[in-house]
Amino acid sequence: MSQYVEGPEAAQVVEQQSQLVDYFYQAAKPREAWRLGTEYEMVGVSRRSGRAAHYFGKRGIERILFRLADSLGWEPIEEEGHVIALKGERANISLEPGAQVELSGEQCETIHCAAQELQRHMTHLLKAGDALELDFLNLGMQPISPLEDIQWIPKTRYHFMAPYMETVGTMGHRMMKQTASIQVNFDFSTEADAMMKLRVGMGIVPMLTAMFANSPICDGSLNGYLTMRGHVWTDTDRRRSGLLPFVFSDRASFEDYAEYALNVPMYFIVRHGRWIDMTGIPFRQYLREGHDGYRATMEDWTQHLTTLFPEVRLKKYLEIRCIDQQPYEFMLAVPALCKGIFYENDALWAAWDLVKKWSWEERVTAYLDSHRQGLGARVRGITLLDYSKELVALANAGLERHDQCNAKGVNETMYLDRLQEEIRRGQCPAYTIIEKWMGEWNYDTKRLIEGTAYRLPEEDR
Repeated sequence: MSQYVEGPEAAQVVEQQSQLVDYFYQAAKPREAWRLGTEYEMVGVSRRSGRAAHYFGKRGIERILFRLADSLGWEPIEEEGHVIALKGERANISLEPGAQVELSGEQCETIHCAAQELQRHMTHLLKAGDALELDFLNLGMQPISPLEDIQWIPKTRYHFMAPYMETVGTMGHRMMKQTASIQVNFDFSTEADAMMKLRVGMGIVPMLTAMFANSPICDGSLNGYLTMRGHVWTDTDRRRSGLLPFVFSDRASFEDYAEYALNVPMYFIVRHGRWIDMTGIPFRQYLREGHDGYRATMEDWTQHLTTLFPEVRLKKYLEIRCIDQQPYEFMLAVPALCKGIFYENDALWAAWDLVKKWSWEERVTAYLDSHRQGLGARVRGITLLDYSKELVALANAGLERHDQCNAKGVNETMYLDRLQEEIRRGQCPAYTIIEKWMGEWNYDTKRLIEGTAYRLPEEDR
């Protein structure tokens, strides 16, 4: 099966710009239909060398996909004659450009559902890795391999994107090949609800970035950041990433987001299975003039929106994108925190109260400082640690009000317990990595790999 399948919007030509705005209105859902989806990207390495796992070869990531297809019963998806993804009934596994393995999870009503899915995924992935002597690490970046050692996976789009990235920033290839994140998708009911969630999400990015910072090592040494992954985004392509100033206006609208997206250059369109290079052409120009006889379709718009990389993104749902991959004990804290804030109105407004008086300059400074200083960064004399304590408390209260329990009668606040403990100690995962690297690991990359590799419980091996 090909990786790209044309949907019903492929033949729907965009006649008016208002159709692009209506796209967002049509995505609204009643509250009872709200769900959360979580995406986990993981870097793989050779257990023997600690170097980035290759895509090709007998011990490559493609072989992992073959094994997962067999164990899960999922459908392999091919491109350029190679398997690059798997399609399940309610979830998918795909690859990032440097062969990072990504689970795009099912849409869950509860975090308990997400927990079951994550445990199942990790069991299958780690068993497949064990068979090939590959480890998957709980870090936000490849810790040892430089860019030139990391293979590109065989996706046609990267033939366009890779050279283009070098013209618009200095770290685009790092972003594509070395980084790994956790992303959370959540729904909205109206335009006002969507824009409020987008505003709050952008507002709390510095705290989310700081409390989950987890990429202090790359290219085999400390890099000077607590989240190098976060820093990489600041010079990948500034027209399509970072914070968006217009969302902080209480008059921000779907039309404003569409205007932003129209001005961002495209990457590609697909026609009849053929990928067409559109790099450097703003969607607005394409909409107005077409390209080589092609006219803009709603499918082109859908694809274009997925190539915008602000820290909080609007598509047919909202997506938080600012968080490093985490140790297992913190992975479910990410969707739990988001649910507690974004799906409980009192918590949402209280979170906005924490940051609503910040100026644009203060927001940008806090965002940049969070990459290097983490929870120690300050806004108006108050540390991001103190802001984060309040934010986590709000999320916990929101989940308490939802009070959705698992089979043992425990509600979703359980997934915030370890995070709350870490925040009380004033810690984030990067601090632990740095402490161990300079202490018990003694700058030894083998110990780094052993200490950050996900491991199955003994009973599951």
